[in-house]
Amino acid sequence: MKTFLKTLLFTLLLLPIALVAQNRINISARLYEDTKTLVIQQEIFFVNTSEDSLETLFFNDWANSFASKQSKLAKRFAENYDRRFHLASTEARGSTKIKSISDSQYQLLDFKRVKKSEDILEVKLKDALPPGETQQIFLNYEIHIPDARFTGYGALDDGDFNLKYWFIAPAVYDGSWQYYSNKNLDDLYMVPTDFSIDISFKKDYLLINELKQKLNKITESSEYKTVHLEGDNRNNTTIYFRQNSDFLETETDAVTVITNISNSKVIPERESLIIDKVIGYLDKNLGDYPFEKLVISNIDYKENPVYGLNQLPDFFSPFPEDFKYELKILKTAINNYVDRTLFINPRKDKWVADAVKMNIMMRYMDDFYPKLKVLGTLNRYWIARQFNISKLEFNDQYNLLYMHMARLNLDQSLDTPKDSLIKFNVNIANAYKAASGVNYLSEYLSDTLINNSIREFYNENQLKLTNPGILESKIKSKTTENLDWFFNDFIKTRKNIDFKFNEVHKNGDSLTIQLRNKTGILVPIPVYGMQGDSIVSKSWVKGFKKEKEISISAENIDRVAINAEGFVPEYNRRNNYKKINPFLGINKPFQFKLFQDIEDPSKNQVFFMPVAEYNFYDGLKLGAKMYNKTLLSKNFSYKIEPQYGFKSDKVTGSAGFTYTQNLEEGNLFAIRYGMSGALSSYAPDALYKRYSPFITFAFRPDDFRSDKRQYLTVRNINVYRDESNFISNEDPNYSVFNVQYSNNSPGVINALSWNTDFQLAQKFSKLSMTAKYRKVFLNNRQFDLRFFGGTFLYNDTRSDGDYFSFATDRPTDYLFNYNYYGRSESSGLFSQQLILAEGGFKSQLDTPFGNQWLTSINTSTTLWNFIHGYVDVGLIKNQGDPARFLYDSGIRTVLVEDYFEIFLPIHSSNGWELGQKNYDQKIRFIVTLDIGTMLSLFTRKWY
Repeated sequence: MKTFLKTLLFTLLLLPIALVAQNRINISARLYEDTKTLVIQQEIFFVNTSEDSLETLFFNDWANSFASKQSKLAKRFAENYDRRFHLASTEARGSTKIKSISDSQYQLLDFKRVKKSEDILEVKLKDALPPGETQQIFLNYEIHIPDARFTGYGALDDGDFNLKYWFIAPAVYDGSWQYYSNKNLDDLYMVPTDFSIDISFKKDYLLINELKQKLNKITESSEYKTVHLEGDNRNNTTIYFRQNSDFLETETDAVTVITNISNSKVIPERESLIIDKVIGYLDKNLGDYPFEKLVISNIDYKENPVYGLNQLPDFFSPFPEDFKYELKILKTAINNYVDRTLFINPRKDKWVADAVKMNIMMRYMDDFYPKLKVLGTLNRYWIARQFNISKLEFNDQYNLLYMHMARLNLDQSLDTPKDSLIKFNVNIANAYKAASGVNYLSEYLSDTLINNSIREFYNENQLKLTNPGILESKIKSKTTENLDWFFNDFIKTRKNIDFKFNEVHKNGDSLTIQLRNKTGILVPIPVYGMQGDSIVSKSWVKGFKKEKEISISAENIDRVAINAEGFVPEYNRRNNYKKINPFLGINKPFQFKLFQDIEDPSKNQVFFMPVAEYNFYDGLKLGAKMYNKTLLSKNFSYKIEPQYGFKSDKVTGSAGFTYTQNLEEGNLFAIRYGMSGALSSYAPDALYKRYSPFITFAFRPDDFRSDKRQYLTVRNINVYRDESNFISNEDPNYSVFNVQYSNNSPGVINALSWNTDFQLAQKFSKLSMTAKYRKVFLNNRQFDLRFFGGTFLYNDTRSDGDYFSFATDRPTDYLFNYNYYGRSESSGLFSQQLILAEGGFKSQLDTPFGNQWLTSINTSTTLWNFIHGYVDVGLIKNQGDPARFLYDSGIRTVLVEDYFEIFLPIHSSNGWELGQKNYDQKIRFIVTLDIGTMLSLFTRKWY
């Protein structure tokens, strides 16, 4: 009996400590739907699990990241070319108002927001918190809920609410504080936390959440109801409030799934079977989900969709509706399954979660859809099967999209912090690189070893803080192979993998093969003996620095290949094939195809595409383009484009050859060498020929997310013009040596760019500078400022006219840089085309050219919506004449900025232009018909 009492007493003494053995948060909250406000009283038990005494605690107040247009969240939106937050009102953005913070003795604690981090709270304790002890903190605050249009979370237009990161959460201390601002990356870092929440809201709303729920009793007269939520070992408490809920529950053997991901073309019974299938697979192949409910929402899917699938319109879908729904459920369930249970630092160690997620997703596709191609049902059609992309397995897309960024020299290491990744990498490429890496490791070791390692890692580290080193140790413990190449080079660097053959010799019944490692990364590589397209043998070659010689059997082999199966994420596989006895030294057959395709490394591919262009003199130009560019960029590319002008009845066209040398380290990231040429009409009866060798040096800052770029281009432009009866042509042939330097800092809120241009020719030399600045103010008013200054260093062309002179409104374009539709027109519609260069004036003034110097300032500002007002002023100097002051002003209608604009002159040095005759001929326009240029508007936020 005494022993029992002692045990009971000891247990009771330990009980309070056990209750706060880890962080605990108690919340009492009231949602005021009409004012979009949460009033919160919160109690936090913070456990110091470190070996340090803490005098200060840090808390994540991510709801307040919406309060300022200068916050890191606001800057993130701007970096992604999203103006919505910048233009939003204070009411729409939301904020946190803290009334008090106190300790267990109800003593008010000093607190402040971390400098330049409005959503991080620093709280000063009265006494230092020793290791192993618990600090109780009371908070009293209000949250004004932001509009959901910014992130998908917040107040919806229909009165519903999606709440995420809606409470103040303690930051993680693991020897140093791991806190960081909200950047809309869905990566709040918390230790496993026990929650007890009482939340009150209007009784006609429904609450959807993963925690255990208990509804308190409500009376008929009450407008509000209170729901009690309880859950242990959590890092997520997303709450959805619905007046009419579209969430449905599906009971599976492992967990209850609550989702509003649906497809009207899939019957509910089929949806339930798919959910059960997905959850059953995760439970069997990854591990138990430790909670009773799993919520997966449409917002979860939109944050991390199946890219490619989400871009396809409903009328064009290569996959059955059931399969599309299954992919959505699979992707979203895996994300939430892992994110809710593996407590990995989501900003610093994103690749670990990606590796786990992508491994299980690839295995699912291999198990259930082993023969599925990326084109899906389109492979039924003969025309689709003519493209190499039709052979691509569904899981091959991961390597392809990662390699897309590597070829652009925009790939980033897997251990790059999440907030330092460019958008394409954070959303797609780095997760796909993790998938490719795990698949590479599986092929090198074995599928069973990697799959078991990941499963054990998941199950052994559920619901506790973990890190990449634990996964590394788990995999290394199962093999004697040295895997430093994977965890050091592949994970922690952006070194590319690229091997090629030097020589292959046949010696009796064996082949002597000399391999070359082009990048020096020490990774294993497979070498194959092949008969046609069939694999005869396969040998793994351990990592080597530069060159290595191996021998393989020559029996039944007519060629050898490196990485023939393509599971090694290799930068360039086009140099991976070599015939034993090549005919005329050709190691790969040529392949001619209509339209662009993905790369087939075993072929020399040549593509053809019909093209159509237009200018006033040639009319409609039809032709064909022969080129080697695939969906992946190449170092060497060419384009030969002959055309026929139906109006001029002449053959025209262009050609270009370019080699790009990508540099992995340093600010100089690319050197581009090339030659371009063009043949086209410049007058109704005359052609021009232009060719130009060039070299360009491209620079970027260390921060890949920065869109700042610098370019230095050195070129020589050679022009030959036919004589014309319409155009005075005193100097038809000329050559200009040109050096250009440009410094660009584009942006959606602030944009600044400037460039200098030096030209040297036999009869003239000139130097000019152009600078552009654009600012979007908080009230959505835009201001544009442009400066141009140019001077001749010497000019012996004055007696020949103004062909090489500076122009106020319409440059002659003697270098043929601009896309004029009627470059020699002085009247009519095509003379009204505006190229914003040199003087940049919009009115056609009585001094259109300057043969000594020209300087101008062009400004415009918003009047209303897309209507802007503009003013241009400048000074122009011709030899023998005094400098003249010029100006013009008018209305600028911006349809698509810099691409489709109309300018309506009002007043200028010519007087009141509105009252002058033929006013319609004074209107100027900017029109861009080049599809590639237009596409850059939509792709810029991804790169």
